[in-house]
Amino acid sequence: MTTPAPSAESPSATPEAIAPSPAADAPAFGWTAYAERINGRFAMVGFVALLVLELVTQQTFFTWLGF
Repeated sequence: MTTPAPSAESPSATPEAIAPSPAADAPAFGWTAYAERINGRFAMVGFVALLVLELVTQQTFFTWLGF
């Protein structure tokens, strides 16, 4: 079963819905889309670093904390 393609009138077909405006990517103070994107990227890097640390040392994160 196929789904119909979005029409030109639908909001998801507009260029604004596909690509964010340059103003939305500007660094700013507070909970902005830019800040949330950067925070998510740093969280993913930190999680992968933790997994690599556990793989290399053969110890869990809780062992490192002393539990």
